[in-house]
Amino acid sequence: MRWKGRRGSDNVEDRRSVRGPAVAGGGIIGIVIVIIVIVMGGDPAPLLQQMQQNQPAQQGAPGRIDPAQDELAQMVSVVLADTEEVWSELLRENGNQYRDPKLILFRDSVRSACGFQNAATGPFYCPLDEQVYIDLSFFDDMKSQLGAPGDFAQAYVVAHEVGHHVQKILGTNERVHNRQRQVSKEEANQLSVRLELQADFYAGVWAHHAQQNWRILEEGDVEEALRAATAIGDDRLQKQSRGYVVPESFTHGTSEQRARWFVRGLKGGNVNDGDTFSIPYSQL
Repeated sequence: MRWKGRRGSDNVEDRRSVRGPAVAGGGIIGIVIVIIVIVMGGDPAPLLQQMQQNQPAQQGAPGRIDPAQDELAQMVSVVLADTEEVWSELLRENGNQYRDPKLILFRDSVRSACGFQNAATGPFYCPLDEQVYIDLSFFDDMKSQLGAPGDFAQAYVVAHEVGHHVQKILGTNERVHNRQRQVSKEEANQLSVRLELQADFYAGVWAHHAQQNWRILEEGDVEEALRAATAIGDDRLQKQSRGYVVPESFTHGTSEQRARWFVRGLKGGNVNDGDTFSIPYSQL
């Protein structure tokens, strides 16, 4: 992927030199209250969650940033800048205003408005603070464990998370989560699949317009993205971990679906062609 020599985003916050939260906030008073709740036969989980969200974390000792990741961090910053330009223009054409998300680079673990997460979660978007979180070591795992190397595969991951931010701006995220609270677990999972496939489509839309604007694609780039989309399909991941698949538990879509919706966005580039919610589930 051609990205060198172009501007990076001003919306990247690098927290890699700070160890993740070691102890949840609350102090000794909070601990005493939790003990009292347990002794009285109550459930301490809601209190612990509130303490975690409302109190600052005690940070571990500063860690050393791996210099081998410097170029990768620069690439991610350029991709984020590209998404800012593409989505600002596309949403303006549709009568909406784009808000640039912030991208947080972290190492091992991080606290977001959506709660404490560790690197095993993988890249994620938090709609509560409108921030994308990425531990760059995930890209090493994509190469070594998932067989999906390459800078455009990595760009696809960033663009997918930004796609969730677009859903937040358009109100899709809120509508889906409100609906999920009203339906069965299986139906809620299906809504999650629709949300994820649309984010894959939006990643393809970004790639379409980035190619038009900056000619970013090199030979083999599309194949890199498709390998990445295929590698993180629910069916493939479940087959690897369990030896069998449970379609009712899918939350992100199959490998084939994820690759197909990305390609659909890449080929057409039309935001309005990505309505994954009006199609019968069996035809996604």
